Amino acid sequence: MTWRTALLLPAAWLYGALMRCRDALYKAGLLRRARVRVPVIVVGNLTVGGSGKTPLVIHLVDALRARGHRPGVISRGYGARAGDAAPRPVEPDSPAATHGDEPVLIRRRAGCPVFVCPARPAAARALLDAHPEVDVIISDDGLQHLALARDFEIAVFDGRGAGNGRLLPAGPLRENLGRLESVDAVVAQDAPAIANGALAMRLEFAEFRNLRDPSLRCQPGLFGRRYGGRVAAVAGIGNPARFFAQLRALGLSVAPHAFPDHHAYGEADLAGIGEPLILMTEKDALKCESFSDGRLWVAPVTAVVDDRLVASILEKTFGSQAA
Repeated sequence: MTWRTALLLPAAWLYGALMRCRDALYKAGLLRRARVRVPVIVVGNLTVGGSGKTPLVIHLVDALRARGHRPGVISRGYGARAGDAAPRPVEPDSPAATHGDEPVLIRRRAGCPVFVCPARPAAARALLDAHPEVDVIISDDGLQHLALARDFEIAVFDGRGAGNGRLLPAGPLRENLGRLESVDAVVAQDAPAIANGALAMRLEFAEFRNLRDPSLRCQPGLFGRRYGGRVAAVAGIGNPARFFAQLRALGLSVAPHAFPDHHAYGEADLAGIGEPLILMTEKDALKCESFSDGRLWVAPVTAVVDDRLVASILEKTFGSQAA
C-alpha cells in the first residue's frame, strides 16, 4: 500500500458507508425505484473510467435488433455542458458539447433512439413517449444509479481489472467487488480473472476513414503499408493506453497523445503534432469535425462478445433465446 492510498483510506471508508446506507434505503423501500413499461438493461462498471461500455451498448443494440426487438438507449450525457436537466433526444448531428460525446456516437453508430438526462427514469419515460415502438431500453452506464428499476445488469471490466481493489478515492472502485454477486453478467475485456463465469469481449478495429473526406478508407492492417508506418495517435478516453497498444499491434510506429476522458478538443490541441497522419478514436473524432484537415483519420472499434450474453438477456427479459 502506498502512502497516498493510506492517506485516502478514511475518505474511502466514508464513501463506502454512504453507499451502503443508500443501498439499504432502496432495499427497505424508503427510496423508490421507478419502473417503466419495457425491460431495462444496464451496462455499467465498478471502476472509474472507460472499460468498453459504449462499444458493448452498440453491440447489444445491433444484436437485439437482429432478433426482432426495437431497442432504445438512455444516458446521462456525461461531458455535456448543457445547463438544462430536462430529457432531450440525441440526433446524429447533435453537438457533443450539449448532448455528450458517447450518446452522439451511439446515435450515429447504432441508429436507434437515444435520450440523455441526468435523471435516468426521466430519460426512459421521455424516450418511450417519443418512441412507443421501443420494446427494450439499454442504459449506457448507470450501474450505481438505482432510481431506475432494471431487469438485467452487466458489469464491464477492461485490462486494468479492479486496480488496487480499493473504493474511491483510495482506489478506482465505485462499489466493492461484492457487488458482482448481484449483477446478471460480468464482461471482461482483456481483464484478469474478476469473477467466475465472466464473459469475454474484445474490441476489433473497423475500417479506418479520413475525417475530412470519408470516401478515403483503408483496412486497418493495410494502413501502415499504404500511408507509412509512423503516426500520431490521439485518445481522450478512459484508457488511452489500450488504443495505443491496439495500433502498435498493427505494426504502426505510434507517437501517443493522451487527453482526459471526454476532452473538448480545439484546434490548438492538434496544432503541435508534427506527424503527417493522426489516428484518433471515433469518440474523439466527432469533436474535431469542425476543424478537421486531411491528416485526421478515424479508427472505429467494434465489440466482439461471447454469444451467451445476448442469450442470457433474452432468456431473462423476454423468456426465451429468440425474439
